Amino acid sequence: MGSSEAESSGKRAVVIMAAGKGTRLKSQRPKVLHEIGGKPLLAHVIAAASRIVAPGDIYVVIGHQAEQVRNAMEPTGVRFVEQTEQRGTGHAIQCAREAIAGYDSILVLSGDVPLIRTETIERLWRFHHAEQAAMTILTAAPADPTGYGRIVRKSPDQPEVEAIVEQKALTAVQQEIPEINSGIYAFQTAALVKELGKLTAGNANRELILTDMASLLRSAGERVVAMQAGDAAEVLGANTIAELVALDATLRATAASRLMAEGVTIYRPETCVIDADVEVAADTVIEPFVQLRGHTTIGAGCLIRSYTVIEDCLLGRDVLVRQSSVLTGSTVADNARIGPFAHLRPGSEIGEDAHVGNFVETKKAKLGKGAKANHLSYIGDAEVGERSNIGAGTITCNYDGVHKHATRIGKDAFIGSDSTLVAPVTVGDGAYVGAGSCITKDVPANALAVSRARQFVKEDWATARRAQRQKE
Repeated sequence: MGSSEAESSGKRAVVIMAAGKGTRLKSQRPKVLHEIGGKPLLAHVIAAASRIVAPGDIYVVIGHQAEQVRNAMEPTGVRFVEQTEQRGTGHAIQCAREAIAGYDSILVLSGDVPLIRTETIERLWRFHHAEQAAMTILTAAPADPTGYGRIVRKSPDQPEVEAIVEQKALTAVQQEIPEINSGIYAFQTAALVKELGKLTAGNANRELILTDMASLLRSAGERVVAMQAGDAAEVLGANTIAELVALDATLRATAASRLMAEGVTIYRPETCVIDADVEVAADTVIEPFVQLRGHTTIGAGCLIRSYTVIEDCLLGRDVLVRQSSVLTGSTVADNARIGPFAHLRPGSEIGEDAHVGNFVETKKAKLGKGAKANHLSYIGDAEVGERSNIGAGTITCNYDGVHKHATRIGKDAFIGSDSTLVAPVTVGDGAYVGAGSCITKDVPANALAVSRARQFVKEDWATARRAQRQKE
């Protein structure tokens, strides 16, 4: 929206309904905290609204398990209105009456309608002001409108609404109407507040329903209009686990389609799990059965091989992640090689051209440019310098049972296979550690450290031992 249009529409706020129990989900968790696309239903709605108004102008009405919802969403910066007794959507807005009083117009969204797009919200708001309406209803025309209230317009080609008729009250003729009420509305605040107190619970649900504002406002001589969403899927909610999973599939398919349109190759996208906030640059290839979760960002020209899981990671350009690797909360620089069967735990920083190979685990570890740990090692709370080589079976012993300690390995160092580095300890630049050593003291630069029992051989010892056993 341009600045002149924003000024003409006045000060705007968004109210999101998030107080319900969602009993049909048969879950102990609040309905709006169930996840699709890697984040809660409510978080998707907040994200869409936050692109048009500041978080401080978004009011989330909470009720059932209010503190749990508040704690989950507080980092978004939105405000909260508590509906201590859930008496319907109209009552929820009554609870928010004081919060919205200073705004010229408000938009009411549902916290369990996660596919709503910012573009649709913005279009609804523009339509609402262009029509100079007191209430604008966002509608849709799904393939099967059964169960939804229908929109009865004054005439099919006019925006003005004659009535909203609930499913139970539909006549035979009205049952043929394809247009439904989505439960998403724009209001002129002064008109809404003036009539809000007239809501009654004289309906089948014995609740104060916001839908009834249409008839109240029309009776007061105000203009009530409707605008149809381009895609009915945007206004679908999740009342059952099956519906929740269906929405998740829709959202992930959309994410995959978006990435492919931007130049990413995804083989068998229906097998991949790609969260809504994932970003992948062009010319990257994603093989089947890959999971990209959270706020992962992957650069151009990467190859992510099958059965890999990457969560909240930043990958540079031309990174190869081989099969069945797990990366969490880590950064991987350009041209690095990870896996197969590698595990990067949070805080890992893998440098340019570095290698983390099969069955290697890192945790809060920094590997410099060209460093290699190719086999069967654990590197935790450690810094490994450029071009250093970590032999198979090496362990940094970072935990003494109470505290974590750091291991520091300089540039061009060589750590022999099956070595144990007991932190805190430092291995200097260019130093060598002999295979099978247990290093408990610092190793100077360019030195050789060997710490193991001296090998000795007893000739024919095994022959004598077997003979003794036969006598016994």
